[in-house]
Amino acid sequence: MTFPGFFDEAPVVSLRDPLAQLLGAAEDGIIEYRYVDAVRLAGHSCPTVAGAYLTVRAALKVLYPDSLPERGGIRVHMPAPETEGTIGVVAQVITMLTGASAQGGFKGIGGRFARNGLLGFAKDSGENDGAVRFERIDTGAAVAVRFDASQIPPDASQRERMLAVMQNRETPEQQVEFARLWQARVRKILLEHADDPALVRVLPLGGVGV
Repeated sequence: MTFPGFFDEAPVVSLRDPLAQLLGAAEDGIIEYRYVDAVRLAGHSCPTVAGAYLTVRAALKVLYPDSLPERGGIRVHMPAPETEGTIGVVAQVITMLTGASAQGGFKGIGGRFARNGLLGFAKDSGENDGAVRFERIDTGAAVAVRFDASQIPPDASQRERMLAVMQNRETPEQQVEFARLWQARVRKILLEHADDPALVRVLPLGGVGV
């Protein structure tokens, strides 16, 4: 399988997972996630998937400034219901990286390592002004992160191609150019604006400062 080359240039998210260490899945429990892992999970690469990846990265950098983040040690609260818009897609990427899952997740071993119930969803949209809330279980330190893809708008010429795609009438030439420009936008998000506060805004909450 061949992916765009820039996937390998995107920031890496490194964590330590005590469960992975216990079960021998990773030496010292250290796991490195790359953007391509999020793409494999979602089945596609888009600003939403890239934004979810960068959202977690930004939160972990603040919550764990001097150590590897602990996978499974974070609670996450989504700002809208799971079925609204792209919230479900974002939540899947967040679960992959943090281990936090809804009630159907891993229930632990001997009272440890449980991941179920660590991911929650708002009942109504717009909670926390659209930001995802992350909280360390051990310290209670918390941060909210809001991703704004509109800061990196699509190429102006994409409008016509998108309309053709939505109407299921795109030509092969339109499809090729649509895909090229689509991934060019994702590349710009990941490689040029990964730490741009206008795009990935971190809002300090309890116990942390930015």
